[in-house]
Amino acid sequence: MARVLVNFMSYTGTKGGMETYARELYREFGRRDTGHEFIGFGSTEFMERDHSWFPGEVISSGFSGENRYAWAFAELFMVSRAARRRGADLIHAPATLGPWRSRMPAVYTMHDMLYFRAPELMATPFYTRPMRWLEKRAASNATLILTDSVASAEDIGRYLRFPRDAVDVIPLAGTMPVQVSGDPGPRERDLLLAVGNRLPHKNFAGLVRAMATIPVDQRPRLIITGSRGDDPLRPLVDDLGVGDAVELKGWVDETELQWLYEHASALMVPNYCDGFCLPALEAMLVGLPVLMSDIPVYHEVGGEAVGYFDPTDDRSIAAAMLKAAAEPDWLAELSTLGRARTALFTWQKTADATLSAFDRALADPRRAMSVRRRAVR
Repeated sequence: MARVLVNFMSYTGTKGGMETYARELYREFGRRDTGHEFIGFGSTEFMERDHSWFPGEVISSGFSGENRYAWAFAELFMVSRAARRRGADLIHAPATLGPWRSRMPAVYTMHDMLYFRAPELMATPFYTRPMRWLEKRAASNATLILTDSVASAEDIGRYLRFPRDAVDVIPLAGTMPVQVSGDPGPRERDLLLAVGNRLPHKNFAGLVRAMATIPVDQRPRLIITGSRGDDPLRPLVDDLGVGDAVELKGWVDETELQWLYEHASALMVPNYCDGFCLPALEAMLVGLPVLMSDIPVYHEVGGEAVGYFDPTDDRSIAAAMLKAAAEPDWLAELSTLGRARTALFTWQKTADATLSAFDRALADPRRAMSVRRRAVR
């Protein structure tokens, strides 16, 4: 039996998909006999939240994951110290970052390389250089890196110069976003949905601009959820005069989200770039058709089960919107294909592959040091 210390310094309840990944992966570990003992090392915010899904002891770091300076210090130095004091055989960092040195093997899950690939699209440009540095330091200590897609694996090799044979591609899975009722009734043909925070790479502004290119009498309805506080999309909606067609819902509760998933005709995912796409898989699970950006990583997720558009071309996005409103048979086909495609992505598969990676990292310490010597410094 190996003792695995799991780094939850970044887990604050505000990180979206990365936290979903950690939660669902370790929930799945808790359903089986993994042969490992798990110890969670959490931020103060993590300790205040429900972590009953974690299959082991949880200890507090005493550091906030929201205080960037305290968080970075704890990532770099306190995680490895805790692992050493608890006699851990392996460290798993499920949110990209972790210690820059450790005596034991370390497995890092790096979901994307957006700070390298698209720094101009990050919400806080001044944060880009420190994040790049932290990611390089993590890679310099990694025995193995796990990532969600082939596209991200290629970026890890390109930007971190990490050896490809030490990067395991392990796709994630969808989690049912809402409990859809047995008979929700017909979907509204002209109602489109987009969900998520307002980070620039998500390109929700592209949806608003696309709506403005559609004649007023042909516009579908678009609801965009996910913003907290003043929505940065509001000035654009007002300036383009599309307020009658675009509704900015902000943060919605479970009941309203359920209604949207049951009645929308399609989910719009207009990202310029990404490391994976959990929202697409979640939509497919409930039969909601998905229209998304024509970028390589989304083909890994959606295959032939989604409709694609060019996220850099507002008229391409608009054409996808109009097609969704005009062709219900096409959407019905996407719904059927999407439900079938979700069978390819399960947390059981993700957990199996991750446990195999842990065993691989633990098997040969000499190999681990060889990887670290080859990785970027």
